[in-house]
Amino acid sequence: MQTTRRNFIAGSTLALASAATRADLLPAAAPAPFGALPTPRQLRWQRMETTAFLHFTVNTFTNLEWGNGNEDPSIFNPTDFNADAIVAALKAGGMKGVILTCKHHDGFCLWPTQSTEHCIRNSSWRNGKGDVVRDISAAAARHGLRFGVYVSPWDRNNPHYGKPEYIAIYRQQITELLSNYGPIFEVWFDGANGGLGYYGGANETRTIDKHTFYDWPNTWAIVRKLQPDACIFSDAGPDIRWVGNERGIAGETCWATYDPVNEKGTAAGVPGDVKANLNTIGTLHGTRWLPAECDVSIRPGWFWHPLENAKVKTPAQLVDLYFKSVGRGAQFLLNVPPNRTGNLSAEDVASLAGFNRHITNLFRTNLAASATLRASNIRAASPHFAPRNLFSPGLESFWATDDSIHTPTLTLDFAHPVRFDVIRLEEAIQLGQRIESVTLESFANNTWTQIAAATSIGNCRLIKLAQPATATRLRLSITADAPIALATFGLYLSPSI
Repeated sequence: MQTTRRNFIAGSTLALASAATRADLLPAAAPAPFGALPTPRQLRWQRMETTAFLHFTVNTFTNLEWGNGNEDPSIFNPTDFNADAIVAALKAGGMKGVILTCKHHDGFCLWPTQSTEHCIRNSSWRNGKGDVVRDISAAAARHGLRFGVYVSPWDRNNPHYGKPEYIAIYRQQITELLSNYGPIFEVWFDGANGGLGYYGGANETRTIDKHTFYDWPNTWAIVRKLQPDACIFSDAGPDIRWVGNERGIAGETCWATYDPVNEKGTAAGVPGDVKANLNTIGTLHGTRWLPAECDVSIRPGWFWHPLENAKVKTPAQLVDLYFKSVGRGAQFLLNVPPNRTGNLSAEDVASLAGFNRHITNLFRTNLAASATLRASNIRAASPHFAPRNLFSPGLESFWATDDSIHTPTLTLDFAHPVRFDVIRLEEAIQLGQRIESVTLESFANNTWTQIAAATSIGNCRLIKLAQPATATRLRLSITADAPIALATFGLYLSPSI
């Protein structure tokens, strides 16, 4: 019996020792979340980085940017519509999703809606049996792109616009789009609200109270119910904010957190009611995670116009926009409008391909990965939070510091000189946006010299140097409002375009 007891005690001691050993091997706790945080749908959206817009409707055939609402539906008749060719070209251009203007301000619907006769059922195309929304959404699924919908609140055709009856019609359109075309990743609500229109023959100006007319909370609730994984875009969110311009450019400082206000300086919460210049910047320590989307067209206009074929943005211009949108923590939403054949024009396709080729080649090799790293602090001295994590893909692994360390440094030593002109940083934004600023210095002749600086890192921060730098030792210095959680640090050399 004593032997049994001794064996029991010995076994218990061994078990306790093993448990202690296992506890020692467990990773230290990650930094606590800081400030406003992205929802899972917002996080998925931000990691896409590049998305395409397709502006396509009767305007394509009338050569207008905004249709008046009196267009004959039969005018919509693309001669060789090819959804697969469109989506394949977008994918070759590096786009991760595509948003279709299912209904623009003219009110013409690109699907056979039951809410109005001003739709594709009464077009000449495919004898009224076609469905552009179905074809683009199906092509997107085949090619691995996510699909989104734009459905204009304003309707210059509908005789009920401006009246209570219109809200039921508009909600029916939203319901049809979100019920019949598979998973939707983004629903785009424009801020254009009311004005001159056809309105069933009235040919008059109708104004609405943008704060109350659409009853946005209950309208947005349809999206939440039917497509809970979809992000809702508008001037003021609730998931994604407009960047405040149609040039595709975020602010040099652009926080993902934001508390939108209107021109009166009070809280804004509906489309068309924001102080646009503040959208460009966001709010440091804002109470809402509300990242910016940078919309811009590859052409001067949003719809295809024959006289603009020679004015398509070049690959170099698209790369510049990428740096000023994605590279400032926002998303790049590039409009590429189909022409009257129902395809993308050759000029647009070539520019897209050139853009993606440059971006792919640029980020092919992270030159920083060859460095010997020395951090001023590593959280709990744990390899789980060591700076080598900066070279692992994704946001799940990152360099983190102890709770009291908000101004760490990272020194990089290279066996051979490295030449670079692009710096990339990414925070583990699932834990919030923490870093206020960074500087990068090069060591030569026994002196540290600053070569780059930036603010508002967030999902992605790209710094493009005016001229390539060559260094054997670099120092990254960070100023944060909490212990850092930096997921990526990269050095790259731009290829020729």
